[in-house]
Amino acid sequence: MRFVFVMDPLSRVTHDKDTTFAFIKAAQGRGHQSFHCLPQDLSNVGGFPYATAHRIEILAEPPYIVLRRDEGAQRLPLLDVEAVFIRKDPPFDQAYLYATLMLEPSRGGPLLINDPRGLRDANEKLYALNFPEWTPKTMVSADREMIHEFVREVGGQAVIKPLDGAGGWGVMMLRADDRNGRAIVDMLTFEGQRLAMVQEFLPAVSAGDKRIILLDGEPLGAILRVPRGDEIRSNIHVGGSVVPTELTAREKDLVRSIAPRLRADGLVFVGLDVIGERLTEVNVTSPTGIQELSRFTGINQSDRVIEWAEKNARKR
Repeated sequence: MRFVFVMDPLSRVTHDKDTTFAFIKAAQGRGHQSFHCLPQDLSNVGGFPYATAHRIEILAEPPYIVLRRDEGAQRLPLLDVEAVFIRKDPPFDQAYLYATLMLEPSRGGPLLINDPRGLRDANEKLYALNFPEWTPKTMVSADREMIHEFVREVGGQAVIKPLDGAGGWGVMMLRADDRNGRAIVDMLTFEGQRLAMVQEFLPAVSAGDKRIILLDGEPLGAILRVPRGDEIRSNIHVGGSVVPTELTAREKDLVRSIAPRLRADGLVFVGLDVIGERLTEVNVTSPTGIQELSRFTGINQSDRVIEWAEKNARKR
């Protein structure tokens, strides 16, 4: 099969952590060809979608992943390939929006992971609001006084975050008695001009932020990201450590509860962020963690994803 990966430049890919690298390696191991495409390499001619792409090869030694430029770029009709993996890292900006719209005419052809329409509808912060019974107390507003009042209502401690951040960027602690509190809110709302999300502070974050990795609504497993002692953010990107973990009974109920909506929106490969059994974010653009999960479980989880793609691409 031929798989197209719409993603970032390979210079940003790390062979021992990157989930997209693991997908491409698994695909190669199963005899498939993978192709690299930047968002700006998408095109549409006469209503038909194309990707100008280079074949990717995984190597056993550095640099581990290369583009076969010696073979030249190929102009691939997307309706003729078996699957398109949309793995561009956030932020979901205007260029990302255009990429999802460019992929719309592919619908009905290749398997789309994740569905571009689902990606547009599922802001990774706001999508969790579809499941209020599973989330901490949350508000979204640009009104600074509403935000400060909310912080007081939830006991004087909350977390504020931008709607378009990733990797822990912009996530800050808000305390009602902090003299910097108003400055923080001013900064993240651009003085009342931009929406921000505010959630009650969950003390359980000190024990870790659980990433539950789902494939077609079913859990592959979970990893626990533990923050440094001087941080509330547990993201790997900002120094969080990763340890093995299991899903609790309540977390399994959470997954069963939201899986039908994820499937309906075409969100196949998803990372749920859960703190203290509360859903805080739904990661859909390029969820990470599969290499760590594979090491902890002793199972090649990326191989399971590619096997699923094979089976579902053949049904189309």
